[in-house]
Amino acid sequence: MNAHAPVDVTTTDWTCFAVTIEGGVAHIQLKRPDEYNTMVRAFWNELPVIVKDISDNARARAIVLSSTGKHFCAGMDLAVFGGGGSTTGLKPADKENAGESFRYHVHHLQDVISCLDEARMPVIAAIQGGCVGGAVDLTSSADIRYCTADAFFVIQEINIGMTADVGTFPRLCKLIPEGWVRELAYTGRRLPAAKAQAIGLVNEVFETHEQCVEHALATAREIASKSPLAVAGSKVMINYARDHTIKDALDYIAVWQTGMFSGAHMAEAFKAKAEKRDSDFPDLIPLRRGM
Repeated sequence: MNAHAPVDVTTTDWTCFAVTIEGGVAHIQLKRPDEYNTMVRAFWNELPVIVKDISDNARARAIVLSSTGKHFCAGMDLAVFGGGGSTTGLKPADKENAGESFRYHVHHLQDVISCLDEARMPVIAAIQGGCVGGAVDLTSSADIRYCTADAFFVIQEINIGMTADVGTFPRLCKLIPEGWVRELAYTGRRLPAAKAQAIGLVNEVFETHEQCVEHALATAREIASKSPLAVAGSKVMINYARDHTIKDALDYIAVWQTGMFSGAHMAEAFKAKAEKRDSDFPDLIPLRRGM
């Protein structure tokens, strides 16, 4: 069987998302603006299905994640934790075991956020207004971040008496100076857009939401014009270098090139440039799932 069971992610009636795919770019939009796009249960169920389908089946060459309304996302809906580690209704003996099962619940939430990091193609986040709590986890898992001038980032967990646990610290510590991670984590202060750009969390700041999304889509279209194999290899190498030593990363890129280097794609790139036309590269091959 080639890839998992087909899902038309562009026509499925998702609770939390609207999805379009055009010109090699998948655009995933959070679509609950009246509720500030909070991360309800449906969010956690739908996002990995959408992203993994696009990735596994090579339905696009780049993904843009954006939102609607005043705020990008107000973070986790606390009802998501119900049943994961809650001791409500448990027998006294079972309460002692609740933490063990809760650990697996947190792992599930972490895996959902990691679907962006693990996608075969780059993910670009376009952020407006508030990016709060779990939304910081979400956007820190993207490859590239842009935001509006009114955007702000908050590690909200400290303000509700808990430690952020779904991906904020492992990723933010690789994206911005540790001192800033600590200040934000300990105080729960807002990080405004200008400062987020100054410390490297976002690449660029735009005056309006429309300008931000259009720039993200334009960047995605530019990525989609490149060799998908070379782009995928670049993402794998960047992620590997982030998580390993320089020596290990150098060795891994050497091994990768042994199997993935494509002379045909380089030839096409040079030929297209000489002929003053767009390059014509094949898409990635859908992944095999099962037998």
